[in-house]
Amino acid sequence: MKVLVVGGGGREHALAWKLAQSDKVSEVIVAPGNAGTASEPGMRNAAVGAEDIDGLIELARAESAGLTVVGPEAPLAAGIVDRFEAAGLKCFGPSADAARLESSKAFAKDFMFRHDIPTAAFGVVDDVEEGMEMIHGIGLPVVLKADGLAAGKGVVIAETEADARATLEDMLSGEAFGQAGRRVVIEEFLVGEEASFIVVASGRQFLSMASSQDHKRRDDGDRGPNTGGMGAYSPAPVVDETIHRRIVEEVIEPTLAGLAEDDSAFTGFLYAGVMLTATGPKVLEFNVRFGDPETQPILFRLESDLVEIIEHALEGTLDEIEPEWDERTALAVVMAAGGYPGSYEKGHPITGLDSNFPADVKIFHAGTAIDDEGRVVTSGGRVLALCALGDTPKQAQALAYQWIAQVGFEDAFYRSDIGFRAIERS
Repeated sequence: MKVLVVGGGGREHALAWKLAQSDKVSEVIVAPGNAGTASEPGMRNAAVGAEDIDGLIELARAESAGLTVVGPEAPLAAGIVDRFEAAGLKCFGPSADAARLESSKAFAKDFMFRHDIPTAAFGVVDDVEEGMEMIHGIGLPVVLKADGLAAGKGVVIAETEADARATLEDMLSGEAFGQAGRRVVIEEFLVGEEASFIVVASGRQFLSMASSQDHKRRDDGDRGPNTGGMGAYSPAPVVDETIHRRIVEEVIEPTLAGLAEDDSAFTGFLYAGVMLTATGPKVLEFNVRFGDPETQPILFRLESDLVEIIEHALEGTLDEIEPEWDERTALAVVMAAGGYPGSYEKGHPITGLDSNFPADVKIFHAGTAIDDEGRVVTSGGRVLALCALGDTPKQAQALAYQWIAQVGFEDAFYRSDIGFRAIERS
């Protein structure tokens, strides 16, 4: 069958690459895709935007796609799954109602409060002075989050009152994130280590994917502004058997049960970003799709057929399967455009993509395009992620940095310490 993948980032390249390996799949169509998905065997791009739901329905019908897999959050929040199902098309992901776990941080915090899911103390404001009064009660540092979708960049950690006020004014005025920032969630600052926990869910059933750890800050040593993610690795040694069990029992199970009780039963990839505090895991955020860049190392390790896993989820039979994994560590380093996560230039040719990469190394494209001269050029802030497999985190890291040095473009940059926590633990 043909499979349609919605999106054009690194996550979608990894999803399409993995789906194309299935014996059940004749071709993967990626809409709109990027330069990587345009050049992979068994797949091609279609010039339909990820948020053009009418166009995507038309494309799925025209191509007789047997399955559609949605990568990014915006079309999920806009109800793409509801629309596809109403059109009689099979689409993997949550309904718009269930997607509110990500599309509204205020909704997610209220949901966690109602269902006794551990999270940081919080409040929701739409006024600067009300926000400052709340911050005085919570104390500094404090975390400020735009309520709506902000491409992974709507979170600010304010160290001072001046920073907090400036951020509130910036968000609530609409200057920073438009309507997404018209309400702000204010949270206590949690101390601990972050981890990403992703499951494939079908109602109350779920299948745990491999653990992973993201690197949100732009600069080495976890400094600089928040980004969509500068690198990731899987598995995450910090998520041992005890932590895994606690996340399942205290976060995943009550979340899926709560959604079912609220008539918003969840089907799709559910991502819990958790802080592992001294008192246990606390939820920082929910995503209703695979993370980016966590998808890249997780799927690089997955040995099972992803199409089969998705089909079992859609049929409600996840309890019949268990995914198989490469036991090695996969580590992905993101190469970004100068200026990211702020403004950046586009259109710079990328060199080194034709290097003789070994089988344990893979480049997943994100913000790339093919220009009029047929060159692969930059088209986004996070341009690509180079993923490498190694017997240990240190070996995976060494291989990744050995080969990412072969790739480049004008003003490219990347962190030099991806995986440092795992290496410290090993």
